[in-house]
Amino acid sequence: MAPPQKHLRVAVALLSLACCATPASADAPAYAVVVSRQTFQDPAWKQVADTLLAKHNGQLILYETSVRDSLPTLKQLFPRYTCFVATPAQATRQFVADVHRLTRKLDDDPYTDTIWGILTGFDAANALRIAKHTDPLIVHKVASGTDVALDLCEEGAWYCELTQGRMVRKEKGQSPRESKGPPDTTQALVNTLNDDHADLFITSGHATERDWQIGYRYRNGSFRSKAGKLLGVDTQGKTYPIDSPNPKVYLPIGNCLMGHIDSTDAMALAWMNSAAVYQMIGYTVPSWFGYAGWGCLDYFLEQPGRYTFAEAFHANHHALIHRLNTCFPDLAKLEPKPESTFAGPVTLSDAAKRDKITANDGRGLLFDRDVVAFYGDPAWSARMADHDKPFDQSLSVVGDLYTLEIRPRLGDKSFQPVNTNGSQRGFRPFIQFLPHRVKQVQVIEGQELHPVVTDDFVLVPNPRLCDPARAYRVIFRAQPF
Repeated sequence: MAPPQKHLRVAVALLSLACCATPASADAPAYAVVVSRQTFQDPAWKQVADTLLAKHNGQLILYETSVRDSLPTLKQLFPRYTCFVATPAQATRQFVADVHRLTRKLDDDPYTDTIWGILTGFDAANALRIAKHTDPLIVHKVASGTDVALDLCEEGAWYCELTQGRMVRKEKGQSPRESKGPPDTTQALVNTLNDDHADLFITSGHATERDWQIGYRYRNGSFRSKAGKLLGVDTQGKTYPIDSPNPKVYLPIGNCLMGHIDSTDAMALAWMNSAAVYQMIGYTVPSWFGYAGWGCLDYFLEQPGRYTFAEAFHANHHALIHRLNTCFPDLAKLEPKPESTFAGPVTLSDAAKRDKITANDGRGLLFDRDVVAFYGDPAWSARMADHDKPFDQSLSVVGDLYTLEIRPRLGDKSFQPVNTNGSQRGFRPFIQFLPHRVKQVQVIEGQELHPVVTDDFVLVPNPRLCDPARAYRVIFRAQPF
């Protein structure tokens, strides 16, 4: 977050602003709050927006009809972070898609140009609790309903969604150990929230806007929601209310519809309200491809401590955009209706043919691109407890010279997938966020790695085969905005 500014600044989005506006200067606000004028006129929701503005010394952008109307002012401000404050009724599937699309249009490259989040809640009071929270979160305890890389976590447990009774637990300072779990894991998973105070909760498998079905290949219980309350219901019909007040983050990486807010009974709102989830992602549609969901594990959990939760979500989205634009440039131009799968002919680029990527991959990437929501204050810091990683990554800046180095730590396996459970796992590109926006970029070393240097991050495609004896280094010159 940028150093505090002296005064709170307020702007109103005007459609007459030039759409080709140039990015703001270095003294522009690092944080913008975007909210409809109607919502801002509601005293309870105005307090949510005002709290964010005061917390981050931000700038307010009001729009009249559609969130898309905020684009001209966003282009002028070019903020590092953007929070879209929305009531549950506003935070629709289309709203999520519109936010994805407009935040890629602040400049001419195809990538998202601001780290964004949608701040909502079961009601304004719930949203205000999230907005007010300032203490950073370090994830020490992880609980999951699917297989995750606990060896990279400080402590936690996962319960298998595929094999009944299988579970793995890691105690602090020890290695993960497999053991026998209960055949119905409903109560055990509720306990990880209520009693063990998990900092990160992870789910996969079947779900709707009203429930998470815990078992994928066997009969198990479920989590359900109604009127902002979350509870577990086991296979015998016994209920377990969920009341977990410790702030946490939630990754429903493989669930259908967990991010779709279709009413105040939506699961997403119950997670925020009765489980103190302050940041989460979630598909707003039935999922089938999985790149935009499962890949968040690759960046957040499997590179522990490197990224905040918001950065990990956006790093994975940058990876998706890179893959889509590199392999399917014609598809990348489309903006289909959320939930629809492109059924027309797909042209594969030479890169797609070389990497044996199919037309179905292109359809899947396009399907996933704009349908996963990020809820919460995007500038709130939640990150995994630091842990040894398969590779080291560092950026040094000396004057106008930027050097990104990637150093293997596991020999020729350093760039391989850490965990293959799920869909579209592993081989994500290396992503390095820059400390400030840059321009006039000139790559002077590492061109053979095919780096992409944007105004605020560097992407280096994963070479898959790692040569521990070589240097993986990109050096470029650039000027700050």
